[in-house]
Amino acid sequence: MIKYHTIRIKYLKNSALLFTLLIFFTIQNIQVHAQDGRELFTVCAACHTIGGGKLIGPDLKGVNERHDEAWLIKFIQNSQEMIQSGDETAVKLFAEYKNIPMPPNNLTDDQVRTLLLYIKDYDPNAQPDVTTAQSAEGETEDLAEPEYLKKASERNYGTTFIISLFFLIIALVDLFVTQIIKARFVHVIIILTVIMIMGEIIAVEAQGLGRQHYYEPEQPIAFSHKVHAGQNQIDCLYCHTTAKESIHAGIPSTQLCMNCHNVVRSGKLTGTAEIAKIYQSLETQTPIEWIKVHNVPDHVYFNHAQHVAAGKLECQECHGPVETMDRIIQVNDLGMGWCIECHRTKEVQFSNNFYKEYTKLNGDLDSGFIRRVTVDMIGGDDCQKCHY
Repeated sequence: MIKYHTIRIKYLKNSALLFTLLIFFTIQNIQVHAQDGRELFTVCAACHTIGGGKLIGPDLKGVNERHDEAWLIKFIQNSQEMIQSGDETAVKLFAEYKNIPMPPNNLTDDQVRTLLLYIKDYDPNAQPDVTTAQSAEGETEDLAEPEYLKKASERNYGTTFIISLFFLIIALVDLFVTQIIKARFVHVIIILTVIMIMGEIIAVEAQGLGRQHYYEPEQPIAFSHKVHAGQNQIDCLYCHTTAKESIHAGIPSTQLCMNCHNVVRSGKLTGTAEIAKIYQSLETQTPIEWIKVHNVPDHVYFNHAQHVAAGKLECQECHGPVETMDRIIQVNDLGMGWCIECHRTKEVQFSNNFYKEYTKLNGDLDSGFIRRVTVDMIGGDDCQKCHY
């Protein structure tokens, strides 16, 4: 009997422990989902409020009751796809909000459910997590100068070249005219050293002909990628609409800017001065003359669609961390060596049906003879691929 009670007490203790752990992990899971939902909503907050009225898009308070979950998941992931398919509710909503398109969101079904749960349980009086609040306001932002800006400021050989030229002239004048220094080996050492330094500078600058490494032109409007792509997390393809289908990524038209700026008329950094230039462009029917930053020489062929759609490259791989830049700067030299190095290391998405034609490479993959296919293996280092 005593043994029975001992076993029963032990069982109750274990059950209590398991129940406590279950409650703990449930609470933790709820907190994690709330945190995730808050982070996911930071993207939506550029156009929507929860209980604060209409902004660019509708007020999301009660959206879970207005539409069923399956419809919301599809609409949030890609509203334009639903509109083009003729979904009656999506088309009506699109027309109601002046045909302003919502960018597609690369979210899983579970992430959308987490977002919807956050909207449903949203409490405007709840204090946000300190870490999140600091991050949202940019108080904890790393203010250290980016590495690419340091390199850009260091790449100034003009002063070195002028100083070297000055020493060369002084050495030659003294050697042949003034002859103040009698030891001629001093002149020889100075002249040879200067020639080596100037020769290296000339070689480096010659390699840069036709390139615009660290080019950072001032644009007609102080447009900040840091604000748009970084803080507001606007997808690159929303503005650069042809990157997946064309050689060129495309420059957004004034009408595209107005999708948001018909409501957003003042910026936190620049006030109304810069946004007013968008309205001026619209009123005068004069395009904004944006200055192209990333250029390649005329004899070089580069296709955005080939790299973005087929190669599945992220914009940052070539353009650098644009989401951290107020003004765009060319951080990579876009030289032939840089491109070929990428082609020799970048793996091809060989699941694409197009590559079924490469029977030998497919056979080598299937047999285990090779583990992956890189771009150079399908002609990525052939001269004719990039040069006319």
